Amino acid sequence: MNSPLEAFVLDHLRARLPGSADPVEVARAFHATTHPDETDPEAWHRHLSAVRRAALRLAGEGQVEVLRKGKPVAPEAARGVIRLRLAEGAP
Repeated sequence: MNSPLEAFVLDHLRARLPGSADPVEVARAFHATTHPDETDPEAWHRHLSAVRRAALRLAGEGQVEVLRKGKPVAPEAARGVIRLRLAEGAP
């Protein structure tokens, strides 16, 4: 069973099909959904590490692909600038 954040990541990626998403984009969307009255424009940043961790867990389960320079990489090799996309055949 996925955590609420993992479920949000999957839903966000489904909405982006067939494309991919930047973890920053996901963190901003998650923050906007969970804290709609927040006035600090940088508050989304506190979710970025959690989004990356959730995406890496999902990648380890085969539900998400981590991309670096447009090519899939192993979750444990994901460093620096990455993008996320729904893995082929993911529910």
